[in-house]
Parts: sequence; structure tokens; C-alpha cells
Amino acid sequence: MKKSLPLALLAIITLCCFLSGPITGILQVSATEADILARFQPPSATHWLGTDELGRDLFARLLTGGRVSLTVAFLATLIACTIGTLIGVIAGWRGGIADAALMRLTDFLIALPALPLLIILSAVDIQKLGLAPHANADLYKITLLIALLGWTTVARLARARTLTLKKMEFIRAAKALGVKPARIIWRHILPNVKSTVLVAAALAAGNIILVESALSFLGLGIKPPAASWGNMLSNAQDNIWEHASLAIWPGMMIFITVLSLNFLADAVQEEKG
Repeated sequence: MKKSLPLALLAIITLCCFLSGPITGILQVSATEADILARFQPPSATHWLGTDELGRDLFARLLTGGRVSLTVAFLATLIACTIGTLIGVIAGWRGGIADAALMRLTDFLIALPALPLLIILSAVDIQKLGLAPHANADLYKITLLIALLGWTTVARLARARTLTLKKMEFIRAAKALGVKPARIIWRHILPNVKSTVLVAAALAAGNIILVESALSFLGLGIKPPAASWGNMLSNAQDNIWEHASLAIWPGMMIFITVLSLNFLADAVQEEKG
């Protein structure tokens, strides 16, 4: 029961955002088409949440922006958890010099001020450098930057769980039977590390949404005219006193999504415990 409500909320939000194209097509509204004559319209049958400062449909932008923010969160979480799990399991299983080297690398990244570093790296325009002449270059850049700095917590948790599993009788029995280390890791270690990683992944996804929103709010993440919940908040700040709904809706979506992910992580942790 505790897990069903946040799962349902996340499923509804994700489904609506990733079906934004068909939904906006049925409603005959656009997330990018500006109409200066329709600026700041109130909610209506045509524009369910009204329009923004350029006359764009706010509901359409909310769904489209959610698709971008959730894509960054899911991809960055997947990459970060994959890197963190591999490093943590290898460090815990091998021990010795490998463990020391990998954990010192992890400690070094943890010691870095993540948000200021992300701000500096995000300010680099890779399209001007000719490294990524692609329409979605900002999305890929933000995803990789967050993932490459966000795997450390997963690595520590995976290492701790691996160290515990190494001492258990079924692992010792597998070693005594001559089972190869790679097979032990694949058949016994990784399945037992999975629940720990899932909890960390749910928490990480929530944090990544907040980080992406902060970077986009500062103008260093997803750039207009593409929408994300963060840059919708940034665009709303000039008109927030007269048209508060421009900030309320994306802020509410961020709040509900992150809260659902945190509740989901707590529910998984309780089940595991």
C-alpha cells in the first residue's frame, strides 16, 4: 500500500509527459507556437492551464517540459547507478589495492562541491566547440555531467553490501566448489545488491530532477525554446507577481515527482528491511 500510491503517481506523470505529442495533438495546442495576441490567458476549454508570456499553451509546455526533465532524470540515474554498482561491487569483491584506489576516487568526487562544479561545466557550450552539433546537445550534456558526478553514493552502498555478502556461507560454499568469481558476482552478488541500488536510484532520480531544474533555472541547463520544468520556472520569475500560475504549475510538478520518488525509496527500504 505504501508503495502503490507513489508508484501510481509516478506512472501517471510519466505516461502523460511521454505521451505529450498525442495529447497536445488531440487538444490542438502547441508547446512551442507563440501567439502574442493570446498572452496570459486564463484557464479555458482550449487552454486548460492558460497561456504564458508568449501565448504558448501552459499545459502543453508542462507535459513537454516534464518529458525532458524526466528523460534527464531516468537516463542520468541509469548511467550513475550502472557506474556506481560496477565500481562498488568490484571494489568490495577484489579488496586490497583495487578497493583502496576506487574508494579514494569516490572520496575525491564526494569532496568536490557538486553544484558549483556542475554550473561551471554546464556553462561550456559544446556546440560552439563543434563537439555535439545536435538539437538535443544540451540534454545529453546535462545528463552525462550529472551522471558522471552522481554515482558515488551508489558505489559506496554497493561496496558495503558486497563486503557483507562476501562473508556469507553461500558465497564461501560457491568459492569452495570452484565457481568462477565472475559467475559468483553475476548469480549471487548482483541480485542481492539490487534492492540496495533500487533505493539509491529512487533517491538519486529525485535529486537529479532538482539539480536539472536548478541548472535550467539558472539558464545553464535545457535552453529555450525547448521546455523543462526548470526553465519554465526561470521564465516565470519576471511575471510571478501578476501571473503566479506560471511558476506554481512547474513547481508543483517538481514537488510531486520528487516527493513520490522519496516515498517510493522509503517503501522499498522498509520492504527490504
